[in-house]
Order: sequence, then C-alpha cells, then structure tokens
Amino acid sequence: MKSILIVEDSSTTRSLIRAVIEDAGDFEMAEAATGFEALKQLPAGKFDLIITDINMPDINGLEFLNFVKTNPLYSKIPVMIISTEKSDEDMKRGLAMGASYYITKPFKAKELQDMIKQVLGP
Repeated sequence: MKSILIVEDSSTTRSLIRAVIEDAGDFEMAEAATGFEALKQLPAGKFDLIITDINMPDINGLEFLNFVKTNPLYSKIPVMIISTEKSDEDMKRGLAMGASYYITKPFKAKELQDMIKQVLGP
C-alpha cells in the first residue's frame, strides 16, 4: 500500500486533504502539523509521496522541501506543494526546488486526486 505524508499546520486543511485522498484510493497516511514534526517522521516511515504547505511555523514548506530533495535518503520521494502562495514566482521556485506539483488553495478535490494518481498510479 502506498504511503503519503501530509504536512500542513491547519488541522482543518489536513482533514480535508485526508478526506480527498481517502476518496482517491487506499493509501496509508501520516500527518505532521509543522515542518519540524515532518522531519522527525521521515526516518520512521517509507513515504511514496509528501504533500506540504509552504507557510508553517518553525520550518516552512520550502525549507522542508530543500531538506528532502538534498538528502539522498529522501530525494526520490515526490513532493506536492499545496499553498495559498499563488504568484508565478512562488510556483516556479517550488518547482525549481524539486516539487513535482504546485497546487494553490483553495483547490479542487479532483485536481488533487488526479495529481496523486499521476504520481502514485491508480
């Protein structure tokens, strides 16, 4: 079974993302409310996808993405950014840093599900 780590400081948004993923298929999910919490979870699980916000306390999503993509243990894990940051510059920066996808909030459930299926398969 494929495993997804959801990194989002808003418990409401985390719950929404979880519900959308549950409707997309059978996935194991772990959650982190901060980038630092996510860093602590990386060694504990083998994740097939990471979904992260950018604006979070302590370590923001771009700092977390940079850690994941520059660490040989995790660099092959696809990372999807879901953020309120909507500028072309923010999107280009996230993708240039190694994110596979960049979705802006509010997002459509089908858009997120389609991207997860593209990354992880049906």
